[in-house]
Amino acid sequence: MSPKHVVFKKVSRDKSVTVYMAKRDFVDHCDFVDPVDGVIVVDPVQLKGKKVYVMLSCTFRYGRQDMDVMGVAFRRDLFLVTRQVYPELQDKEKLTHTKIQQKLLRKLGNNAFPFFFEFPDNLPCSIALQPGPSDVGKKCAVEFEVKAFCGENQDEKIDKQSSVHLTIRKIQFSAEDSKLVPSAETTFEFLMSEKPLHVKLSLPKETFYHGEPLKANVEITNSSSRNIKDISLSVEQVTHVILYSSDKYVKSVAKEETSDSVPSGTSLKKEYTLHPLLAYNKDRRGLALDGRLKHEDTNLASSSIVKQEVLKEVQGILVSYKAVLRMVASGTVGSSEVSLEVPFRLMHPKPEPANQTTWCLRNSNGPT
Repeated sequence: MSPKHVVFKKVSRDKSVTVYMAKRDFVDHCDFVDPVDGVIVVDPVQLKGKKVYVMLSCTFRYGRQDMDVMGVAFRRDLFLVTRQVYPELQDKEKLTHTKIQQKLLRKLGNNAFPFFFEFPDNLPCSIALQPGPSDVGKKCAVEFEVKAFCGENQDEKIDKQSSVHLTIRKIQFSAEDSKLVPSAETTFEFLMSEKPLHVKLSLPKETFYHGEPLKANVEITNSSSRNIKDISLSVEQVTHVILYSSDKYVKSVAKEETSDSVPSGTSLKKEYTLHPLLAYNKDRRGLALDGRLKHEDTNLASSSIVKQEVLKEVQGILVSYKAVLRMVASGTVGSSEVSLEVPFRLMHPKPEPANQTTWCLRNSNGPT
């Protein structure tokens, strides 16, 4: 049996506008982003001469949706574009870009009209910061939405009865396997010690998948006069929140504290295993998570991959990860902490393409 191709459908309360979309996840391939396309069906009788518009928006929310302080809403549109769908300004053929649109137009009749948007390359992916147990309302998040509405013009206040809101996501998958083996090594010299401490931290690969254990290799050659103790490894999530300024938040999402030690004149070579999972970080306020639709499960936010040439233009939330090795070097003249870190990526694997020939309609009315 052929796998089903789900088509999402959402109808306005007054049934004047219906939106059909073949998917709600749009992949950022770095060199291009999947375009957003779909079909809108209108009821000319219900519209009563009004026009129909469709809008694509990327919004950064940093407070409750209904919160407004001295006329300033806690949200900012990072990207917003609106197009008139009905009455049509161009022939349907010129606005039809995909085979799925062609099939939907044939199936839905003369009152069906296509829409098509392209993302700019300087937008972040869908990411939300995990609220704390006592937090209520909308969380801090980068959200994408397709909105269809009717009105005399596109600037008039939108009537909820004759509008449709459909949340979508901009996501990234792991690129092709990299041959890069991330590692870092350094030599530490201490006061009143003739010889140094040499430390190396390496990972077997650059990209780990969500749910996959992270194995870290540690090599310590202690030729110094100090004793090494309190060795620990952690995975740290680094979140950059960029809006009016750039703020950085670093949170440990996996940690192993050991009793291993490396006395003066000895060495250690050992592999440690860490598990960076959301399941071990529930209710931790401020962790970055992948955006989700409705009440689907999510995970720690995937690493952000941004083209270097647009990095300075990106606003919103960007996420990276690093493995961090820490230890204490103790001696007769006191103790000092020694640390080393290696960056890596945490992502979903690129899914296998499927031949989807059977159609299944999913009604998306309700919370999105």
